[in-house]
Amino acid sequence: MNSRKPDAGSHTIDAGSEFEKYDGDVTPASTVVEPLSDKAEETRRIPILITWDGQDDPANPQNWPIWRKCMVTGICCLLSMNVTFASSAPSAAYGAIANEFEVSSEVTYLLVSVCMAGYVFGPLLWGPGSEVYGRRPVFIVAMSMYTVLHLGQSLAQNITTLLVTRFFGSIFAVAPLTSCGGVIADIWGPAQRGVATSVFMHSVFIGPTTLGPIVGGFVVESLGWRWVFWVMLIYAGACTIVVFVMLPETFAPILLREKARRLRQADPVGYQFAYSAHDKEDWSFMGVVRRTIFRPFYMLAMEPILVLLTAYLSLVYGILYALFEALPVIFVGKRGFSIVENSLIFAGVGIGCTIGAIICGYLEWDKKELVAKWKGFPPPEQRLFGAMAAGPCLVVGIFWLGWSGQYPSVPWYVPALSTIPIGMCTTLSFISFFSYMIDTYLMYSASAFAGHTIIRSAFAIAFPLFTVQMFTKMGSNWAATVLGLVGLVLTPSPFLFYKYGARIRAKSKFAPCKDLQIAKELEAAGKDMSI
Repeated sequence: MNSRKPDAGSHTIDAGSEFEKYDGDVTPASTVVEPLSDKAEETRRIPILITWDGQDDPANPQNWPIWRKCMVTGICCLLSMNVTFASSAPSAAYGAIANEFEVSSEVTYLLVSVCMAGYVFGPLLWGPGSEVYGRRPVFIVAMSMYTVLHLGQSLAQNITTLLVTRFFGSIFAVAPLTSCGGVIADIWGPAQRGVATSVFMHSVFIGPTTLGPIVGGFVVESLGWRWVFWVMLIYAGACTIVVFVMLPETFAPILLREKARRLRQADPVGYQFAYSAHDKEDWSFMGVVRRTIFRPFYMLAMEPILVLLTAYLSLVYGILYALFEALPVIFVGKRGFSIVENSLIFAGVGIGCTIGAIICGYLEWDKKELVAKWKGFPPPEQRLFGAMAAGPCLVVGIFWLGWSGQYPSVPWYVPALSTIPIGMCTTLSFISFFSYMIDTYLMYSASAFAGHTIIRSAFAIAFPLFTVQMFTKMGSNWAATVLGLVGLVLTPSPFLFYKYGARIRAKSKFAPCKDLQIAKELEAAGKDMSI
């Protein structure tokens, strides 16, 4: 076997001895082992911590080629668009399902609410689970079960079967929404992470706001409501195949654990005591439970920055899902639109989402100088400029929709255009705040997303349940006024995060806050800290 001294960055050794390193592309030429001296035997037993082979190690996902990073990001976008498309597509089939199963329209509203209920429980497994077992196993298990459970929805003979299978399907469906943020943090450095997050979050909201309602509307009118679920099954199955064939593992601790295992297998003598940091985690039952189920709740309880972000984004998310119920009241009830015509109104939300994503991408496009100045860890607050513009867009869009939609004499395109600023607010706020969460929590970002998704989804459960009654009894003008005033109160939030975020993060138990350490170094060196 070829032998050489390990690179300085390849592993941490507890003593100053030299160790052979297995190249990975050859096998031992002989099984004969020379007798070891007492000193050599003692040296061989020293534990070896396996890390990357220097800063440029090609096995490190941060050093993968751009094409591979883009491929992985594209897969994340495909998966997220799939599951969010499935969350809203059945909204076009409410009437047909109510007629076939002879239930009230209020019962069919649960098709969205039970989906969001699954989004409450699923993150407890998938976000932290991906930090324990790796991203790829989580995606494989979740997407496979999500696909299979579509059969129960497509073949359901009663409303109970449909709701139950949809609930359990959504528990698995939420995996991409909680783990893809971690994947982006795994592979993209801070200079490119903002653009990658913009692309990813655009796909998250195009699914439920545009693709789901429009495709669902056309399928229901042309093929019947069951074909909505067959289309979802086909789409989910195709995405699952992509995961099996093309999605690699990206989580560094898991990759280093596998590297240590390969070295022990290849050279049982020289690397008998090689280990990775992940091997030293608490793998008892309660240890795993604490790092999976408990961690998101612990972060929600102990991380004020996460609580404040979650409160703001939960309102935006709730309003987004309220639109699925409010738009039919305005356009079908007041203006006599058909299902397909009403679904096309959601194109305005999609246009707004796209504009918001482009704006965020532009703001994040060139961060090289900023990243270099802050030694790779610029302040996360630099991600918040898009969110600052989002607050006013939300308030304007809500008031515009409610008051112009109340009066049938107002041309239909006037309230329809109001969905553009609402869509802009959605991507501007989510892209900015999600980038902020990734930069703040880094290796714990999947757990942060899990806790956030639980609360956010709870809001999405509640809003559709009272939106129709609210917009019908109060009128769309006053119902929108209530929502708009709440949005107005929360509008200053991004500005407050920008000013006080560093102070709040400094008290965090999960945020590395490396920018604060670098700020002290720059200040001590007398360098300009202005950004």
